[in-house]
Amino acid sequence: MGKRELTCDVAVLGGGPGGIPAALAAARHGASVILCERNGHLGGNAVMGLPLLGYLSQGGRQIVGGIAQEFVDDLMASGDSFGHERCPLHNSVTLVHPDRFRLLALKKCLEAGVRLLFHTEVTGAVVADGRLQKAVVTGKGEQVEISARVFIDATGDGDLAYIAGAQYEKGSAADHMMQPPTLMFSVTGFCKEELMSFLEAHPENMKQIDTVNVGEGYDTKLWRSTDSYVFVGMKAYLDEIRKKTDCPIFRENIIIINSTIPGKVFLNIVRVPDSDCSDIESLSEAEIKGQLQVEGIFRILREYFPGFGNAVLDSISPAIGVRETRRFRGIEKVTVDQALAGYKPENTIALAGYKIDIHSGRGEGTVLREIVEPYGIPLGSLISADLDGLLLSGRCISVDHETLGSMRVMPTCMAIGQGAGTLAACAARQGASPRVVDFREVVDTLFKDKAILK
Repeated sequence: MGKRELTCDVAVLGGGPGGIPAALAAARHGASVILCERNGHLGGNAVMGLPLLGYLSQGGRQIVGGIAQEFVDDLMASGDSFGHERCPLHNSVTLVHPDRFRLLALKKCLEAGVRLLFHTEVTGAVVADGRLQKAVVTGKGEQVEISARVFIDATGDGDLAYIAGAQYEKGSAADHMMQPPTLMFSVTGFCKEELMSFLEAHPENMKQIDTVNVGEGYDTKLWRSTDSYVFVGMKAYLDEIRKKTDCPIFRENIIIINSTIPGKVFLNIVRVPDSDCSDIESLSEAEIKGQLQVEGIFRILREYFPGFGNAVLDSISPAIGVRETRRFRGIEKVTVDQALAGYKPENTIALAGYKIDIHSGRGEGTVLREIVEPYGIPLGSLISADLDGLLLSGRCISVDHETLGSMRVMPTCMAIGQGAGTLAACAARQGASPRVVDFREVVDTLFKDKAILK
């Protein structure tokens, strides 16, 4: 196997919502940055057709700014986002054109001077005296050893932290069950008016299950008034369909996500229970089961569901979307009590205010709990407690299972990424450990860069 060595100030592993802003923030503040991504493009879950949830709090206040808002501003300018729309169920919905997001991320990274290594997977780490010194990535039969002052694990599953030996948790405290993954797919030819008319005639299909809290106004009046909508419902109708035919839908409802492309909607309906997507065999099985579900779900939609009679299968996401795997031990940890109380420590580097959203890992069922007041993500939850030089970004930071259900949404992960990249640049510039960097310097820099922290 061939080998090569590279050196930089900051190495970012993972080019999704947690990694892109981390690389941009570090590079824009003077650090030399290498960003490694296992795919041939940037974007991660943001380019699967999912909506961006969590820019606004339950009360309608914007709580995510900075680089995450910069992306939306640019996409709105090109007609590839409708901006933020308030929603009684999701707080807010922000739709973006997936491929435009992908191209924008690429251009921004190149403009910032980020060096990109695509088609590389984390396969090793070098640790000495408690410090992470090298990350090893492999691609095309070649190993690349990357030496850096600071490493940011934005792989989602925390692959670098795991390989390097950092401590982690999975799933709930009671039984370690994790939220299930979803394989997104899209259809064209969807007729919104047919679905709206059906819902007005059968309003019971707008009702959510008892464990889902939703405010007033989540109805056809809202969905008719905007293109930025995510419909969640049809439980009553789905229950009737199950009495008539074999139905391969392993959840209690369907989720229809509108897009910026007329007539095209993305569908969040696939659910693969009992999956651990940090395990390669379980991940492979989830990919297989997810893909096999698509055909049956699409058949049910066309045969039974209003609005889908003339629909055409358009695309299937190239990879399954993972909600939850490893969460790593930081020098601070965000708990559900802090989240529910709206606690904002003085070293807050990002705000989170999306509802606690936990999909059942066993099949049907979803829990949605309100976050009345946004809470703060402290800088310490991004700093590994086990390995010096390692920062965490995205859903693998130091939080508990319930809090993960709130902070895992993409705008929050982007805000966390900007915080991680800013800290990394400060540490690299000072030649110091991220653990000893004064949090005030990071917070002040984030304020100047239009992050929202209060």
